[in-house]
Amino acid sequence: MADWATISALATAGGTLVLATATFAAVRSSNRSARIAEQSLLEGLRPLLVPSRLEDPAQKVGFADGNRFSVGGSAGAAEVVDSVVYLVMSLRNVGSGIAVLHGWRFLPEFTRAGEPPPLELFTRLTRDIYIAPGDIGFWQGSFRDPSTAEYAEAKAAIKARQACIVEVLYGDYQGGQRVISRFGLSPVGDDRWLVAVGQHWNIDREAPR
Repeated sequence: MADWATISALATAGGTLVLATATFAAVRSSNRSARIAEQSLLEGLRPLLVPSRLEDPAQKVGFADGNRFSVGGSAGAAEVVDSVVYLVMSLRNVGSGIAVLHGWRFLPEFTRAGEPPPLELFTRLTRDIYIAPGDIGFWQGSFRDPSTAEYAEAKAAIKARQACIVEVLYGDYQGGQRVISRFGLSPVGDDRWLVAVGQHWNIDREAPR
């Protein structure tokens, strides 16, 4: 005679296994859909800064002490005025989200370092600077303490009209997706500086290469 108790137990176990498999597949599919949705959301928030175009209009950039500079498309300013080193770059956001600028680092000469610099080396911006997606904006910074080595290096590089680097730290308006972009400031003629971008590093996600 058939052992109906055993058959019933096996049938119950089989049904449970099928249900567990279906539940696992549904959860896995749901997690994948959630990841895709999150990725799509982040794509809509992601900024990416590059130099503005040569044909972009000039921008007037002011500092708290009243000094102002006009920078044209793809251009920058690097000047020493009244013992203050002023730096400005005209930028464009080619990403799909608002760029919120956080900090910066100045290097008095070109370098080809392949790793992102530590975040503690960056100087925090003292004002909020936002650049809308698809629009132009600017970055600005200054050295005001002549007793520091950073001031001396920046002043010497500018006076010698030496090509230098500015690394800008920024992210989306929610504080995430931080990027470090390395820009070069190169002298052109006697009084102009052109901006070029050399490298981008993602801080909160995988690198673009």
